[in-house]
Amino acid sequence: MNILIAEPLAPAGIELFRSQPGWNTIVSTPKEFGRHLAEADALLVRSAVQVSAEVLAGAPRLRVVGRAGVGVDNVDLDAATAAGVLVMNTPGGNAISVAEHTLALMLAMARHIPRADASTRSGKWEKKKFLGNELRGKTLGIVGLGSIGREVVKRARAFEMRILAHDPYVTSQIAGDLGVELVDLAALYGASDYITLHVALTPETNGMLGRAAFAQMKPGVRVVNCARGELVDESALAEALESGKVAGAALDVFSVEPLPAGHALYAAPGLLATPHIGGSTEEAQEIVGVRIAGQVVEYLTNGVAINAVNMPALSPEQYRALAPYAMLAERLGTLAAYIASGNPHRVRLVYSGKIGDGNTNLLRNAGIAGVLSRSVATRVNLVNAIPIAEQRGWNISERHERRAGHIDSISLQLETDRGVTTVEGAVLLGKPRLTQVDGIFCEAALGGFLIFMKNQDVPGVIGHVGTVLGRNAINIANFSLGRREAPTVSGEPLEALAVVSTDELVPESVLAQLRENSAVRFARAVQFRV
Repeated sequence: MNILIAEPLAPAGIELFRSQPGWNTIVSTPKEFGRHLAEADALLVRSAVQVSAEVLAGAPRLRVVGRAGVGVDNVDLDAATAAGVLVMNTPGGNAISVAEHTLALMLAMARHIPRADASTRSGKWEKKKFLGNELRGKTLGIVGLGSIGREVVKRARAFEMRILAHDPYVTSQIAGDLGVELVDLAALYGASDYITLHVALTPETNGMLGRAAFAQMKPGVRVVNCARGELVDESALAEALESGKVAGAALDVFSVEPLPAGHALYAAPGLLATPHIGGSTEEAQEIVGVRIAGQVVEYLTNGVAINAVNMPALSPEQYRALAPYAMLAERLGTLAAYIASGNPHRVRLVYSGKIGDGNTNLLRNAGIAGVLSRSVATRVNLVNAIPIAEQRGWNISERHERRAGHIDSISLQLETDRGVTTVEGAVLLGKPRLTQVDGIFCEAALGGFLIFMKNQDVPGVIGHVGTVLGRNAINIANFSLGRREAPTVSGEPLEALAVVSTDELVPESVLAQLRENSAVRFARAVQFRV
């Protein structure tokens, strides 16, 4: 396993990788990491490295990108998803650092600290010039009550500020528990003495602080942005600062970093700028470095995806509980793809038992990945299965059935232009097992190499299979049988099926010999991915 660290990471995080038996840790730089991409199984970045489609194309072995921080703007999520590469971040790891920086910027504006420092250093003593304001009693408007916004609330309350908040994804109950008043944006703009942004960059939030927003604000408002530079229309902010509508603006992030020298914003009065250091504390870097290392190790060793941003979100506990059923769903999908005939256009998954009570996205993705695995040249996994299926125009559906006394099971139906194939299975002793195919009960392991046969239930078929495989030196590991309870056509033999586990993949020439028996209607080899 090759771990490529492209940007500075906490020493404890690096040591965690180095402590894994058989793993190779490559510590590189943003300028030189490209030389190691071809051998990387994992790529660790912060904010400087751009994980573009070109970077991903140069990393054919890559399984996961770990972002030591919150934002993933520097990662092409669509390209990563298409390549089957998991992307994970560390939300909340630097929340306290960013919150403290937000309050520091507010205090710096309120007390004119940067200008007072420069004046004093120049030999002046301008006490009267730098008359400040207290934060106590002022109204703070917080846009976004995520992990950082909530930490800002805690600290602002200590300064006895009145706090308004806007977050369409937070309930009034949660806001009440935090001791803040939930309002719409217009009300927040109109009542706040200070406004601080703590939201993600989305089409809705891009440029949210523009001319229209500034027009709604009270004169003399002060603005803080430690979130994303694109949230603020910098030209509109420069105009608002020049006019005095905005008395001060403290920015830690910019639309282009660094903002080009000579930009109009730099010349605007009342601007306080820092170089994207909100999360840059020793404590925060240690936390996010160790967290992302632990998450990557957990994913590569146990398949548990924590804080994934391009696949179904589950807690580690949920993931561990569903992991055996995800493997079952994938194996069922693979079997269905091998034994079905025609071009697929619909996949339906039916969950029985408790596994259908919660989030089944992981099971759905696994089942679709299994169906695709036989026919897609590119790597298909939990990350990119759904987009690939959608590109092919497949209809995907899920259903939860409750059957009295029935164990947890999954049924996968693959519909093609030539019919429907239904396979069902369960997890027994932690392993995926087949329980029936097209309504015929047959219990068998789902793994390794199989021969799947349909035949008439007449004497001699089992002996024929043994004879053919024996003369071709193919060892039988297991032999499972099942038959339909009633004939499909009156007077005809019962329809039967056999699942034969072998030590190697059975070639088509041997399958052709099996079909020489007139009772054998169908015979195919199946191979499961390791």
